Amino acid sequence: MPNRPIRIAVLSMIAMAAATALPARSAPESAARQAGPSAGIRLTADYYTAPAVNVLVFSNWYDGLFADSKISGIEIIEQGERIATNGDVRLSATPGQWDAIGRLVDRRVDTATGVIEAELEYPDQHFRYVIRAEPRGGSILLSVRLPEALPAALAGKAGFNLEFLPAAYFHKSYLADGKAGGFPLYPASAMERTAKRNPASGRSDGPGAEPLPMATGSDFVLAPSDPARRVHIRSDRPVMLYDGRNQAQNGWFVLRSLLPAGKTGTVLQWTVTPNSVPGWLRTPVIGHSQLGYTPSQTKVATIELDRGDTRRPEARLLRVTATGDEAPVRTARPSDWGDYLRYHYLRFDFSDVRTPGLYVLEYGDSRTAPFRIADDLYADAWHPTLDIYFPVAMDHMFVNEAYRVWHGAAHMDDARQAPVDHEHLDLYAQGPTTDTDFAPGEHIPGLNVGGWFDAGDFDIRTQTQYGVVRSMVRAWERFAPKRDTTSVDERTRRVEMHVPDGAPDLLQQIRHGTLQLVAQFDAVGHAINGIVAPDVGQYTHLGDAASKTDGYSYDPSLEPYDVKDGRSGTPDDRWAFTSKASALDYGSAAGLAAASRALKGFDDALAGKALTIAERVWRDEHSHAPDEFRHGNTTGGPLNAEEFAAAVELLKATRKSEYAERIQALWPTIADSFTASAVTAAEAIPYMPATYREAMIPAVQAWQEQSAALQKDNPYGVPVTTGGWAGSGAVQRYGLTAYALHRAFPDIVPADPVFRSLAFLLGNHPGSDISFVSGVGSRSKEVAYGNNRADFSFIAGGVVPGALIIKPGFPENHEDWPFFWGENEYVTSEGAAFIELTNAAAAINDARYDTRRD
Repeated sequence: MPNRPIRIAVLSMIAMAAATALPARSAPESAARQAGPSAGIRLTADYYTAPAVNVLVFSNWYDGLFADSKISGIEIIEQGERIATNGDVRLSATPGQWDAIGRLVDRRVDTATGVIEAELEYPDQHFRYVIRAEPRGGSILLSVRLPEALPAALAGKAGFNLEFLPAAYFHKSYLADGKAGGFPLYPASAMERTAKRNPASGRSDGPGAEPLPMATGSDFVLAPSDPARRVHIRSDRPVMLYDGRNQAQNGWFVLRSLLPAGKTGTVLQWTVTPNSVPGWLRTPVIGHSQLGYTPSQTKVATIELDRGDTRRPEARLLRVTATGDEAPVRTARPSDWGDYLRYHYLRFDFSDVRTPGLYVLEYGDSRTAPFRIADDLYADAWHPTLDIYFPVAMDHMFVNEAYRVWHGAAHMDDARQAPVDHEHLDLYAQGPTTDTDFAPGEHIPGLNVGGWFDAGDFDIRTQTQYGVVRSMVRAWERFAPKRDTTSVDERTRRVEMHVPDGAPDLLQQIRHGTLQLVAQFDAVGHAINGIVAPDVGQYTHLGDAASKTDGYSYDPSLEPYDVKDGRSGTPDDRWAFTSKASALDYGSAAGLAAASRALKGFDDALAGKALTIAERVWRDEHSHAPDEFRHGNTTGGPLNAEEFAAAVELLKATRKSEYAERIQALWPTIADSFTASAVTAAEAIPYMPATYREAMIPAVQAWQEQSAALQKDNPYGVPVTTGGWAGSGAVQRYGLTAYALHRAFPDIVPADPVFRSLAFLLGNHPGSDISFVSGVGSRSKEVAYGNNRADFSFIAGGVVPGALIIKPGFPENHEDWPFFWGENEYVTSEGAAFIELTNAAAAINDARYDTRRD
């Protein structure tokens, strides 16, 4: 749900044994049913492997920023799917996202014995424990060891949990000590009344409920009739099966054994037997753009193979005719790229095919959905993002689409001053003072206007707001898309989708973001960190954003739920985090200066106000030492980069020499981290002396060398990130950087990275061939982490993070489970980048087409 920092690094190639290759083509059913215990599990590198099975032991760790990311502890990959995770000691049966998690102290791997041990602790509870794993034939023996007896306060609370992905067990059954049961499609467990847990504070928070076990036994077999999901678990202590979805929609099925009180040493043992299938092979994946290709661009399909798959059939490109016939256009053996992550890769180049039409690719029994070759391919690819995704993301507005109301006018009671010395659960914090004229808890008027929901949640993150405004302004100034399919009335706060109103939609979105940025300066005099729900209960709200609060400003003199004179006694208003940060001020000034140019002639009053504020911020920030408040990823980027951006945008808006002089002075620091500011640096070239461009050349050459190296680092030729947040954003930034540098330095930087980036985003990536932009391409994300994620649905035009690399090398993107935010969460800034990137590709293609035509 949260805003997540994106850590960019080129993934080193990690070799996994051929036996571990992801499954897809299963062995005969009879062999699969007999395989399980007979196939031996062994330690390979620092994880366990058997045919079609991997067992990871703390290879991945919880994301400390967001607590439980469902990526840690004991994890099971079986026939190509990660079906279990979070095997660890937990303090409740179905822990939620912010419940306490053990801290990893040490991890030891003994290659001689095959034993892996992880030592962990709950420091606040003075509780330390060791989880030990060792191979036993076709099983893993898991032990929990206690150097000291369980603290009395944790008796009946601490237990070993192993969580199983619900989507993997929908329509499946289980046996508990031989007694049959079925996994429910929708949660319906019996509950018991308890004190409500508040994971953020650790305190009881009124009445609550906990699920009771669905089944209890010492011998569990999950999905006994499905060889792709069968897991056998035997324990020396009772095991209980819970459905975590009764407490939260993102909960999992949990097997749990309580730890005994008063004992030390080995206090619990589980024997875990995944179903190993010798000879099982994963079906080849043909990575390609689900949207298609322009005639002139490079066209390379990347074929992803199980490392044990030695078959090498020819690949075929088929053209689909009007009668449904398929005519082979190109047939050849793909070239061998080599190993990457856990797979082997081939490449099938069909760049010489330029005839417009409808095509499919085949490799052995694998076959793609149809895609196009067309000159106008990118001309409309961005339409769902502007037509659907951004209207749905508009805060403080009633958004209607024909018969459907996406949400009412949300957060009309924005916002209350956040309390001082307070750290929020989602990367926001308030420092020791409010830095405003408002007392903690006091209503700050004027903030209930403009802005977009930051991501799959409902907060307004200022850093996102100005980043999106700047991206949209670049798209407007460079490509001037006049598309008009949406009516936006800021006065009545109403949006009607698919109803033109005579105004370019992109300008209306720029205005909407600008209104929020301006409102912050009007309200408190500086940019604020953001506006967000105050507690876990409201933060996790799913449904109509307008129902998250009552829409009335809080009045502490009224009783809860009372309403009088447009005020309410219910303290449900969002909090505004207002600690002053110079980086945010500069970033907002950059966004406002950019908006002033785009809005001129469209909304002159707002354009003038935006520029006035931007220049005032610049003067103010240069009159005192910088305010260096930093927290999470909500207080702006590096100070020098944000100031540089403000200088460039102000120079473009005013042509004043003071900004050019500051750009020149900042350049040496920008050159040291060129990639992050390359687009901004290139934007300044037309307004700077020729010496500025000349000074950029070494940095541009170094960037191009790194770009070229990517084609050796991975088969996709783009940066593939390896952190807890997948890399669609990094790939789009790479493509946009390439476009900016190609325009400014065409003799140094080619245009191909723009198309490689789009191909990656739209299906040519590890793990699958699905488009990571919902509604764009033949097969795209249809189960995503939007604010409608509990419906297992999507928002057209939204961009998800994509292929998450589960260490040591398993690319994952679930289309059956939306709640993996690091894989499936829409982020507003990535939507804006997609609009910009597809228009860039269209412009390059148009230029090539014009050249051919001339």
